[in-house]
Amino acid sequence: MTKSDIVNKIVEEMGLLKPKAEEAVESVINLVKDTLSKGEAIILRRFGSFSVRDKNPRIGRNPKTGEEAEITARRVVRFKSGRHLKDVVNK
Repeated sequence: MTKSDIVNKIVEEMGLLKPKAEEAVESVINLVKDTLSKGEAIILRRFGSFSVRDKNPRIGRNPKTGEEAEITARRVVRFKSGRHLKDVVNK
């Protein structure tokens, strides 16, 4: 499902005009990006939670050449699904 599919589904189910639905979806996406970029967690009950974790620098290996290379420190987004979402997916 793409962002455009989500917008179309909102238009169908809620009866919003397409520009308003696009604005709402874009607003939610921007809110998620801004919150995670600050290092804050997002918890959506009955769905899951997004959090940011720091990864330490480490030495990795190029699988083709076997050559060692440094992997720099970085931040990664982690999603942990909630129990309700797991139950729905596994039905």
